[in-house]
Amino acid sequence: MSEDRPTLPPVRLHSDAELARDALAAPLFARAVTLARWASPDTRVGAGGELVEEQLPEAAAVLKLGPADGVEDEEDAAACASEAWRTAVDTGLVDVTDPPDPAGSAADAAHGTAAPGEALAVVAGGSPQDVLGLWLEAFETAFADATAPVLDDLGALLGDDGELDFDALDWDPQQEAEFLEAVLGNLYLLTVSGGGPEDGWVPLPALAASMIVPDDMGEPTDDVLEQVSDAMMRLDDQFRVLEPVGLVAYRPVDEALMAEEPEGSPADGELDEEDVARYGMVRLTPLGLYGVRARMLEAGVDAPAVGDLAEKGADVLLASLAYYPEQAGRAELEQWLARREPAAAAEELLSAARGQDPAAPLRRLRCQQGLLLVDAAAEPSVRAVLDDRELGGLARVWLAERGAADVPAPPQEMVFWLAVDTIAAQLDADGETPELEELVVGLIGQHTGFLDSAWRVDHPATAPVLEAMGRLHPEKKIAKEAKKAAFKARSRTGA
Repeated sequence: MSEDRPTLPPVRLHSDAELARDALAAPLFARAVTLARWASPDTRVGAGGELVEEQLPEAAAVLKLGPADGVEDEEDAAACASEAWRTAVDTGLVDVTDPPDPAGSAADAAHGTAAPGEALAVVAGGSPQDVLGLWLEAFETAFADATAPVLDDLGALLGDDGELDFDALDWDPQQEAEFLEAVLGNLYLLTVSGGGPEDGWVPLPALAASMIVPDDMGEPTDDVLEQVSDAMMRLDDQFRVLEPVGLVAYRPVDEALMAEEPEGSPADGELDEEDVARYGMVRLTPLGLYGVRARMLEAGVDAPAVGDLAEKGADVLLASLAYYPEQAGRAELEQWLARREPAAAAEELLSAARGQDPAAPLRRLRCQQGLLLVDAAAEPSVRAVLDDRELGGLARVWLAERGAADVPAPPQEMVFWLAVDTIAAQLDADGETPELEELVVGLIGQHTGFLDSAWRVDHPATAPVLEAMGRLHPEKKIAKEAKKAAFKARSRTGA
């Protein structure tokens, strides 16, 4: 198996225009825009750019918040207004002036002012990319809020001097940020790899357990289960913060659970589907996929997206497609082909598919998959390689599937070479699967004396392929013959 497999499968992103519309509709961002338009020279702010307390009721009234927004009282409304205002300031939707030097005047009377910022024009007339740039800044603010300490009992955290005692918080900002980054990374991987549920929703217990429970642990210990429970409750708080910015869709933990003692644990698999759902469900939105990927790219993570290869050469395309999931690979090929004439595209694919290196069989398999998407105009380019030992077999397959006339029968040597090449590609792509076993059984059954001839095939992967056939074939006699053939192949080449 190749060591060059990408870390992450490619993500299929919505268009920038669709994502920009999602960003503008995200509750937190939309509220920030509303407050930016409301800001005026009469708006008073504190030393950190925050709205002074007296301004919060007016800001909340402008936002017209109610129960549908999760706002039950004036305190909730003020908190939402404060959060939206901070987002507006951080993204440049609002410009603030610092309070004047309070020397010579009452300190509590000093305040700065605010006005709509230059970034507000982007909302009305900027490109989708510009809007998404602003949204990413809003995401950064929400991320910082999500990783901030929870101050349930502020009085207990104040020192003798009245200042906040950060040591008493037991809070490591870097550790908190790294944990949430890892959680979002896991959620991203589950989404793009298809490893999560089909509807995209991931149970919060499973997500928390993926961060806490070691892969090689059988039955989680009580200590580990307690850590999972603590992580779940922290994630519950964090996803509640991240949902308004449009990053995730979230079904919170059922608060009634706090007063219950259900049998089993959300991390030990003893709860049924309904019970697990009560412990919280989360999924990344299309905008969330975009946002998490942007953070990954900034951190230097290889996080490809479908369409990245559309302007690349066929050599880069085939090498990159090697380990793409089927649907993502097809989508990438379709975008690449859409920018090229069929004959030229086929010629470029076939040229890039040549080679005797270990990755070449898989390149040829991806080339063949690409050719399936090319119309009959590519026939001259395909016919041009009929006599090529490496490409002649797949060229004949393409022509036959198109119902082309005058397709010459392949020489036996080419048939055997193509068989070895195909199995080598499948082994590299997916390993020894049940589907490959069926291929091996069918191949040996279809060609009398296959193993007697296959060991002579002049292909770099002949011996490894025959060894794999010996492991895969269910009949012991034939499996033994395949292993003998592999030994002969190695002896012939001295490998």
